[in-house]
Amino acid sequence: MNFRTRALETLKQTSRTFYIPIARLPGELQDAVASAYLCMRAIDEIEDTPDLDNQTKVRLLRSISLRLQEISDIKDYELIGEDLKLHTGVLPEVSLSIGEWASLAPNTIAPRIWDATAAMADRMAYWAENNWTIETEADLNRYTFSVAGAVGLLLSDLWAWYDGTETNRSQAIAFGRGLQAVNIVRNQAEDSLRGVNFVPEGWTNQDVQSYARRQLQQANLYIQALPKNSPALDFCQIPYILAKGTLDAIALGKPKLSRHDVLNLVEKFTNIKSA
Repeated sequence: MNFRTRALETLKQTSRTFYIPIARLPGELQDAVASAYLCMRAIDEIEDTPDLDNQTKVRLLRSISLRLQEISDIKDYELIGEDLKLHTGVLPEVSLSIGEWASLAPNTIAPRIWDATAAMADRMAYWAENNWTIETEADLNRYTFSVAGAVGLLLSDLWAWYDGTETNRSQAIAFGRGLQAVNIVRNQAEDSLRGVNFVPEGWTNQDVQSYARRQLQQANLYIQALPKNSPALDFCQIPYILAKGTLDAIALGKPKLSRHDVLNLVEKFTNIKSA
């Protein structure tokens, strides 16, 4: 099984939101976005696992960051996840295989993906070291930028690299922030079980939902400005539709979108695109 096939199989297992839009991307752009997504999913799983203490997470995340900064030859890919091997029984395969995902990126854009992943790993290490303490809206802005807004910036770079598509970078940050904010709204109960709270002090559920909607309003402007029939537009619409649908469902009292709801929204979108 080649890296591309294995990457798509791993995507299918790890993300119902992003597998379809990534699988629909053309050639080298698919490789670049899949590489970026899986590298970042790999470090996200380290940040989220309840089976490692915070100091171990900090050490592993900073190790990955430094290994990514060391890359100078293809053989270096194998070393990126070297320090994860001690935790083979704890960490998922998507994390243990981070070297493969880094090597999937096309040579002409790979250093940008490595840089973005290294920077995110450092930021995640900071948040793990500080036990994800979020007391103010400024803290929330920093966190959502660290783990998602910066991904919006990377995506803008990937669109520009592939076909010259230009984007509004502030709105690109809001696109990433919006998706992360919806995750925070949806996962509050689950997060509290592992002793983490991403909601600023004094905020209600409605406040967090309002924050997410403000970000998604900017995300919508980002999407509307993308060229018609572009791969960037095709990619961004599905996670945006699912994020907005999730907020709407929660506002109606549902805990989240059901798998049936997700499939219906995606099928409706893909049918519209193919009509």
